[in-house]
Amino acid sequence: MTGASGLLGGEIALSVAGQGYTIFFTWNSSEERAAQTLEKIRWISPESQMIRCDVSKPADISNAFATFREHFDRLDLLLASASNFFSTPLPDVTEQEWDSLVDTNLKGTFFTMQEAVRIMLKQSFVSRIISMTDISAELVWRNFAPYTVSKAGIQHLTKVFAKTCAPHILVNSIAPGTITVHPDKEMESMEEMINKIPLKRLGDPLDIIRTIIFLLESDYITGQVITVDGGRLLQ
Repeated sequence: MTGASGLLGGEIALSVAGQGYTIFFTWNSSEERAAQTLEKIRWISPESQMIRCDVSKPADISNAFATFREHFDRLDLLLASASNFFSTPLPDVTEQEWDSLVDTNLKGTFFTMQEAVRIMLKQSFVSRIISMTDISAELVWRNFAPYTVSKAGIQHLTKVFAKTCAPHILVNSIAPGTITVHPDKEMESMEEMINKIPLKRLGDPLDIIRTIIFLLESDYITGQVITVDGGRLLQ
């Protein structure tokens, strides 16, 4: 799993461990938070491991998978959830900002999935890849163009990988709505955000976790982007 040291990622990793998986996850910017996540996971799955990896760098991704192979002899599931997020007003977007967002979110997801596929296609059982996108891929956020483009790209990659890797690998994506309020996106008040959601509440990590568990239990779904947004896209 990539991106397991954040709030949502940590809860996902812990819940997947609870489903019987041994977890190997990456972290990049917060070793302390990652170590706390690993400590919790090891109460359930003692063999779980973590490694530092900047997913914007394919060499880091290759190294992470090489280390994975040293510890484990099979790969049942990839959760590609590492992501970068900040606002970028359109007239002022710099190349550095573009690269920071697109390289982490889109390039990182592609090369992570590619490495996983190289392992999974050699296995004799059906394995799974779940990428994390965002409902912003279907919306027009004026000050987040590189971010939203990267998430739209992940949705397309999910379909390409699903078609290419069938029937050996099931590849799907989850597109959350507002699960946590990000400080860089305080463009609206909490009340305004909730008013745009037909179910009249923000999402909860459990909403995403339930969707992941659903995909882990399903064997006839591939190439799909499952939106978990309380109806936000209906607006």
